[in-house]
Amino acid sequence: MNKEGESNAIFFIIFLVMIISLIIASLWNTVPMIKDSIHSFLNPSIGALLNWDLLWGMTLLVFLISIFMTLVQKYGTDQETLKKLKAEQKELQKEMKEFRDDPAKVLELQKKSFEFMPLMMKHSMRPIIYTGIPLILLFRWFMDYFAALPDFRFFGFFSWFWYYLILSIIFSSILRKVLNVH
Repeated sequence: MNKEGESNAIFFIIFLVMIISLIIASLWNTVPMIKDSIHSFLNPSIGALLNWDLLWGMTLLVFLISIFMTLVQKYGTDQETLKKLKAEQKELQKEMKEFRDDPAKVLELQKKSFEFMPLMMKHSMRPIIYTGIPLILLFRWFMDYFAALPDFRFFGFFSWFWYYLILSIIFSSILRKVLNVH
């Protein structure tokens, strides 16, 4: 298979995983088997962790998910190619700053820069194949778990989603630096 065919196959698989994830999320309440099986698996494990201590349990859980996602990103992508692509993009941005007074040259460099986008997407989105469906199931379970708590807020104002998002950004940034993930 040539590179374009491989690229198209990867995008098709990613698209398929996203569609399946959306179908699962939309059928969560209408197909009891999906919801019940995930609850029977996550309630005794993650639910027990959150029941132990909601703040520390959620913090530990976000940290563990961030480790998992970072490792999938590191080993599910071609790190050398990503590093080279980012270095080339950085060089193009540097050139654009040098030629900012020459609109024709900047336009040419921007066009060249846009050619990197599909390559970057192809290489950086591959981990979605492995993490898309589990994350959708986990988020649906989180929605049910926190819906059962009467108006719970982390630190008095963060919903579970915002707490998860902020902590995952912080943890992922640190882990990506420590594990040298591009």
